Amino acid sequence: MVTNYKKSRIIFTFTKLQKLSKCRCIILLWFSLFSLPSMAHEIRPAYLEINQNEDTLTEYQITWKIPLVGNKAPKITPKFPEGFTLTQTSDNFLSDAYIRYYTGTYKQSLNGQKIGIEGLELTLVDVLVQINLANNTSYTLLLQPDHPQEIIPIEPSVWEVAKLYLILGIEHILWGIDHLLFVLCLLLLVQSFAALIKTVTAFTIAHSITLALASMNLVHIPQAPVEAVIALSIVFLAREYVFFRQGKGDSLTVQYPWLVAFVFGLLHGFGFAGALSEIGFPQQNIPLALLTFNVGVEIGQLLFIAVCIAVLAFWRKVNFNFSFSLPKWTWKIAPYVIGTVAAFWLIERVMGF
Repeated sequence: MVTNYKKSRIIFTFTKLQKLSKCRCIILLWFSLFSLPSMAHEIRPAYLEINQNEDTLTEYQITWKIPLVGNKAPKITPKFPEGFTLTQTSDNFLSDAYIRYYTGTYKQSLNGQKIGIEGLELTLVDVLVQINLANNTSYTLLLQPDHPQEIIPIEPSVWEVAKLYLILGIEHILWGIDHLLFVLCLLLLVQSFAALIKTVTAFTIAHSITLALASMNLVHIPQAPVEAVIALSIVFLAREYVFFRQGKGDSLTVQYPWLVAFVFGLLHGFGFAGALSEIGFPQQNIPLALLTFNVGVEIGQLLFIAVCIAVLAFWRKVNFNFSFSLPKWTWKIAPYVIGTVAAFWLIERVMGF
């Protein structure tokens, strides 16, 4: 009796949810629209580069790049070993970052010394630290809010570089809402698991090609137009899904989603490369960093797809168990939300040229 009572209460709750007015759904929809634009890009890491002077060995040239969150730079500052003197020489404001340039003096070896970022634990920002010594050795460190300091290794480790750029790749795709919305549109359009595998593979191959070409400076395209076209690609796919659900013929996108994914994937690869160029590469391990970053992007993408499939499976199970149906127009929510947000990004990015 208790079990039947609980089940009746659950069915009653779902029935009440079905009776929500269109007005309330529209209010929730527009609330989500205004919360998404600020998340179009992931929170990009700060970057600290330390270059040892080959002539004196005790002098260093330092670049400290802080990403802007909104229009403000987080209050974080590098913390060097005791005895390290620091003098600011200049600074520069960019559209998305604040850069400070320093000269430093330190009479001891940096190896085995501790370096950190003061105030990092109060932010959501990661910091990539690149240290280039005069003996042609380099070290790449990743500092995070829960780990704001690190000891500079005695010897460089390629495994640390691989781990670091793998993490950066995963974080990049999972915080890059525009890329995720593009993948979500592809999921909505494909009609079978085989088509999904083919489409995701085509997208992966395409953005891997352009990511490699752009990162190695073999091809260069300005970042602003690339970001605008990425937003346009999302609008296009949202529109294609609406036409497909309305039965307005089988377009090229519906018949060959892998082809569309490949073409737009080339553009998304340039977007990935733009973010990676802001982070920088360890000069002695560029191929490894590029490979592991790309693998990280794929892992993040597959995690997102797995979550989407799991949510869909859960929804179908709930629908089967409780036999309730939503209004016919509810399928429009996803493409219209995605399309509207992407259109906002498109206008915003074009105006930023």
